[in-house]
Amino acid sequence: MSEGRSWFGPATEAVAALVRAVPQDRLDAATPCSGWDVRTLVNHVILWNGRAEAAAAKQRPSGPAEDHDFTAEPGWADRFAEQAAATARAWQDPAAWTGSTSLTGAEPGMPAPTIGSMMVVECVLHGWDLATAVGLDAGFAPGLVEFCYDGLVRIADMGRQYGAFGPEVAVPEDAPLLDRLLGLSGRDPSWKP
Repeated sequence: MSEGRSWFGPATEAVAALVRAVPQDRLDAATPCSGWDVRTLVNHVILWNGRAEAAAAKQRPSGPAEDHDFTAEPGWADRFAEQAAATARAWQDPAAWTGSTSLTGAEPGMPAPTIGSMMVVECVLHGWDLATAVGLDAGFAPGLVEFCYDGLVRIADMGRQYGAFGPEVAVPEDAPLLDRLLGLSGRDPSWKP
């Protein structure tokens, strides 16, 4: 639990920095997420990050639906950075990591530590997707990648059952840990736009 709390802030800061660095003229660029362009990916990250704030407080999510285009609003990247900081603060509360919660409001939810850890992993995976799509360096701290890998090992099969991850991509055992994390999540670490 405490390790997830310690990595939530760095994960959201990293993805917020990447979102802020997206060139406006690259929103239609392809991403490693099959069928998603950068705009779709950014909208996904913004939506679920906001829902994670509600989940930390054990509240039902509110706000726009999944088809909302946050990137059509002025100042969307700065607003996301503010939202990401609020979400990270919400997950700093030890109570956020107790009991059960849900990102969708569905009952009974899942163990809160699973949801919190999933959101840290989500920041890293989608941060890499975004960085790769627009030619940025993701620059994740090694400890953050290690936390995500250890967490994903436990939930990857469940994630595949729910369609969150594709089939595992074979990556050499001596590959960098980020590459192994990507492969475990169904991403090809050598993907290029």
